Amino acid sequence: MKKQLSRIIQYVVFPAFGLFIIWHLYKDHKADEIIQVLKNDINFSWIGLSVILGLLSHLSRAFRWRMLLEPVEKKPAIGNTFWAVMIGYLANLVFPRMGEITRCGVLSKYEGMSFTRVVGTVVAERLTDLIMLVLILVTVFIIQFDILVVFLRDNTNIDSIRVLLQSPIFYVALLSSVVIIFLVLRFSNKIEMLSRIKNLWIKFSDGLGSFRKIKNIPLFIFHTLFIWLMYFMMIYVCFYSMEATSVLSIDAGITILLTGSLGMLAPVQGGIGPWHFMVIATLKLYGVPADAGGVFALVVHAAQNTMIIVVGLFAFFILPIINRKLNVQ
Repeated sequence: MKKQLSRIIQYVVFPAFGLFIIWHLYKDHKADEIIQVLKNDINFSWIGLSVILGLLSHLSRAFRWRMLLEPVEKKPAIGNTFWAVMIGYLANLVFPRMGEITRCGVLSKYEGMSFTRVVGTVVAERLTDLIMLVLILVTVFIIQFDILVVFLRDNTNIDSIRVLLQSPIFYVALLSSVVIIFLVLRFSNKIEMLSRIKNLWIKFSDGLGSFRKIKNIPLFIFHTLFIWLMYFMMIYVCFYSMEATSVLSIDAGITILLTGSLGMLAPVQGGIGPWHFMVIATLKLYGVPADAGGVFALVVHAAQNTMIIVVGLFAFFILPIINRKLNVQ
């Protein structure tokens, strides 16, 4: 019963929520008007460049992930790593938050690696991205403080957050979680099932601790910065695809990178809905009309996800072929 409820929430409620946001954002837009804008007012050369930059970011992510994998398992083939990354992104469009597990399973299958250790490296990788997101937040806070304050005022309920932090239930739940984790780790040797969990945790920790074993720290930092630079450029070059956004500055691009990334954190397939909402709301703060902002968000998101679908599906076909040849050799 619990599994069925979880699946309903994951595969029905969350997608429905995202689609509701899309409907709410675009309900006042007529389909024929959007089509006319796409035909006459969009320079798709810039959108194509954005797609190429997106592919470069995914390739760089594959190289960075391989650097984390090498010291705890082995150095996988870059082809397998890249295609696994793309299949992971594709899985996120179908099952929210399943992309990371999926790419770990794919790489574990074709490279013969410990699945648990591979998952640990992905968590380490995501921690790196979290650090970058915090740095971007600090940057936006410094250079666009007024814009950020207006955005938070218009799109968040500060009172509800204050109530949560003042509630004793919140701190009881937090403390209980810490105590449970401590007890599980402390007495895991005395219970067979918990012992298995502890063994899995040890392997997971090996992957998570791959930070300490990276052979080329400067190259790892380069890939991290390059990935996020490409994320920024994916948005910034698209400004030139529309007259309404062509006047936007680098500061606007960084702000949209932040708010769009926060939108992608929502447990909805591919950020559909929350990403559009965050981007449109941010563009409005920079004077872009809601209609133009809606078309911008629609085109940019659709272009990147179309690329993921095409490359991700291709990965399903190419991976068995590549690894069959490797096995033969």
